[in-house]
Amino acid sequence: MNEIQKYLLENKDEKYRAFTLPLIPNVDEKTFIGVRLPIIKKYAKCIDNEQKEDFLKSLPHLYHEENILHALILSNIKDYDEFISYIDAFLPYVTNWSVCDTICNKHLNKYKDKLLPTIYKWLKSKELYRVRYAVKCLMNYYLDDDFNIEHLKKVKEVKLDDYYVKMMIAWYIATGLAKNYDDFIIAIEEKWFDNFIHNKAIQKAVESYRVSDEHKTYLKTLKVR
Repeated sequence: MNEIQKYLLENKDEKYRAFTLPLIPNVDEKTFIGVRLPIIKKYAKCIDNEQKEDFLKSLPHLYHEENILHALILSNIKDYDEFISYIDAFLPYVTNWSVCDTICNKHLNKYKDKLLPTIYKWLKSKELYRVRYAVKCLMNYYLDDDFNIEHLKKVKEVKLDDYYVKMMIAWYIATGLAKNYDDFIIAIEEKWFDNFIHNKAIQKAVESYRVSDEHKTYLKTLKVR
């Protein structure tokens, strides 16, 4: 057992484990320790650079929480090329939405021109969580004034028939309806996506406080029965 695994096991919370495990049904429960996220976040800031480098290269990890820690460390990398190198190596080992969605690097806002071609490449991947992460990047970094209809057209071309990919696409569309309504409503009106994504996007938009009541009323009329 290495030092990181020892720390995580020492911070095991059985009640938290019992509550959280059903929310991530595709994680092997034998690999799920049950460590609260704030504890892992705090630990991520304490690891020295040499230990971080060794840890990021030691794939695959044994425990789910090691993958969460990995995602949090990646989220703090400032150098673009370093981040891309590490994320490319890590994504094949991501097996659930929790780890995927933990990767959220605000420093990528500085590199939107460089990142976009990489996102387009990821969208064509057959790796489920590489595609999910690519759509998440479009949602996180390319809405409001940074949106281009070409982004949505690229997502339209995704053919992976996977629940977690489709849920992220629906989330992206719903967020787009909140931030760039006139562009995203076209995808709903013209039914660019399958019934599941279409209806789930409408549901999420209707549940959002960021979408106007007028838009919600209209979106409800576009739901596929």
